[in-house]
Amino acid sequence: MPNENTPSTHPLTRRTLLGTAGLSSLALAGVALPAHADDHEAGDPNDLPGPDSYASGGPEGPHAFIDGTGHGWRTLGPDDFANVNGHDDTWQWRDDGSLHCTGQPLGVLRTAQLYTNFEICIEWCHRQKGGNSGLFVWSDQDVIEQMTAAGEPGLPSGIEVQMLDVGYAEVYRGDNPDRDTSWFTSHGDVFPVRQQLDVFSPTSPNGRRSFPTEDRVKPHDHWNHYYVRGINGEVRLWVNGKEVSGGNNASTTTGYLCLESEGAPIDFRNIRLRELP
Repeated sequence: MPNENTPSTHPLTRRTLLGTAGLSSLALAGVALPAHADDHEAGDPNDLPGPDSYASGGPEGPHAFIDGTGHGWRTLGPDDFANVNGHDDTWQWRDDGSLHCTGQPLGVLRTAQLYTNFEICIEWCHRQKGGNSGLFVWSDQDVIEQMTAAGEPGLPSGIEVQMLDVGYAEVYRGDNPDRDTSWFTSHGDVFPVRQQLDVFSPTSPNGRRSFPTEDRVKPHDHWNHYYVRGINGEVRLWVNGKEVSGGNNASTTTGYLCLESEGAPIDFRNIRLRELP
């Protein structure tokens, strides 16, 4: 597999894990995760607390649990997305409004329109240990069009907000316990893919990834909540109610938002978006 620093001008066809704008009118609240937030049984469809179950204060400090409700927000569904290079069954919308991805082949589902400034909330749940997926922000229109025309497996350019199962490092090491896993985490890495981004610290050893400030992702068969805000070339990520990573001065500031299919089944739900000026 290619080295994470290998440059490319084409959609990714093989890879390992590559690796301040104002608050607008966000309804940011000082709330904290309850002590029992991670104590739900695996597979419980309701194991992600809503904002009403969060209490003010607490040892973790202030949180900003934004659930995508309120003025200007809308729920995204089948008409808001278009297949780029997946099979007919790669992306499956269910009757309850959730979205299932088989993980095969390597590719993306893009939004129907381009976005510049936006907020997006999305819940995701890996269905296999070591699952890999992500949200691409500001994917270049011309690259997406080339990928669609070619119809071949691959990933676009963009800023990747990674969704990586906490068991990935173990799977990645396999039978080689000394294999280096220091260059990625499973808790919300943000990094550019064939674009430029000044990533926020802390960073990966080579400085290409914004590493999360704390570990907040729950394992496969549990739901996780991402809130992502992109404004004027800056992207910031909140994981399960707390900001952890991001970057600014992106080289591309308008593009598609893409969900990633990368080898393992994953479910998405409550995909909500609000455009910002």
